[in-house]
Amino acid sequence: MLNGMNRRSFLEFGFATGAAALTPRWMNAQSAPVAERVAQAHADAANVPIKTTRLYDNLYLLQGQGGNMALQTGPEGNLLIDSSYAPAVPRIREAINAVSSGAQAAPAVLVNTHWHGDHTGGNEGMHEAGFTIVAHQKTRERLSTSQTIQMFHITSPASPAGALPAVTFDDALHVWRNGDSLDLVHFEPAHTDTDIYIHFHKANVLHVGDIWFNGFYPFIDEGTGGTIDGMIRAAEVALAVADANTKIIPGHGPLGSKAEVRKFHDMLAAVRDKVAALKTSGASEQEALAKKPTADFDAANGVGMMSPDQFAGLVYRTL
Repeated sequence: MLNGMNRRSFLEFGFATGAAALTPRWMNAQSAPVAERVAQAHADAANVPIKTTRLYDNLYLLQGQGGNMALQTGPEGNLLIDSSYAPAVPRIREAINAVSSGAQAAPAVLVNTHWHGDHTGGNEGMHEAGFTIVAHQKTRERLSTSQTIQMFHITSPASPAGALPAVTFDDALHVWRNGDSLDLVHFEPAHTDTDIYIHFHKANVLHVGDIWFNGFYPFIDEGTGGTIDGMIRAAEVALAVADANTKIIPGHGPLGSKAEVRKFHDMLAAVRDKVAALKTSGASEQEALAKKPTADFDAANGVGMMSPDQFAGLVYRTL
């Protein structure tokens, strides 16, 4: 089982598989499948091929077991957004090599949208392949120390030096690369306190990371700054950046559009309002969940990482 996995990868896998036993009893039935899926996705990442979709002349969407990635190729060097799970690195490198012949000799850059391991687990391996890692300052801070995802009691150790971003920024960074101009901009705390978006102006592609889960309820990391109001504000920022033709890459799920982000935003706001009213009236979390505040949206969003009750619980606790 340890073949092809470094110590950090093994630790992440082990903590994920043990998560269900540590969750609150009333949440066990919902949490256990999530912990098992996280562990299975991590393990399968070494074998699942990366799906490559061209979005523009030299810009591609890469999809595997972890978060959605993007790749810009060109004479100034490859630029990769996010690095999936650690076991996926060989697959990622295969996908990059398949579309970027001639660019490998130029300096390569890896941008992290936030700190979670399904987006940064491959950092060390990509750094070893010659990539310089860029992220928000808080992403480096989070990766530099042990972190716990409270809802599932999953703890990951501090990352090794090679996995840490070498270039960080606070609010925004503007980059000219391979014939396009890119904005890297920090969201206010939303999914976490480390989230950024990357906007490719000429290609008209926007990668928003995990402030958008396309087609299902999102996870909000309450232990590292995530809140429902922050998610709503982040969606509003994305809507302001995008136009009707922008191709928008979510952290998870299929490529989408501004209209789909608007629908996601409206769902978040409607559930927030219902849960806020229940909480203000004095309802406990379990009493609020019993009222099924997500019912109007469950058919469209209820099959995914988060169950309706888990999502409503996150909304309740982060108000």
